[in-house]
Amino acid sequence: MAGKDGGRPGICPTLLYTDAKAAIRQLTEAFGFTELSVYEGGDGSVLHAELAQGDGVVMLGSKGRGGVFDTALKDAGPSGVYVVVDDVDAHHRRAVEHGAEILIPPTDQDYGSRDYLARDLEGNVWSFGTYAPETGA
Repeated sequence: MAGKDGGRPGICPTLLYTDAKAAIRQLTEAFGFTELSVYEGGDGSVLHAELAQGDGVVMLGSKGRGGVFDTALKDAGPSGVYVVVDDVDAHHRRAVEHGAEILIPPTDQDYGSRDYLARDLEGNVWSFGTYAPETGA
């Protein structure tokens, strides 16, 4: 969903990964995200990356770089992120072709959505489906 500021998303999930470069590969190759930007530190760690899917964006970086955000997420468990996609079955096929761990195959839900559930390389759970919440904005 687009925010009010020039089409910018109003909410961007932010995740830290032990191997952020592998996460970027999986999110782009298996889950169809588009790489918007990746900034690396001198040691090759990912300082900040932005990946788009539809009109949403996820931001990510490398764990263990220090700082307030890294410290705050140090003991955080896996996260769950829901992403709206137009063709769940095609999206699922792509994920399977790239070896993504599928937790639930494409399923029609009672509330009208079709979705599936996958886990990324570091345990975060990604839901991809046709349901798009209305914000009233």
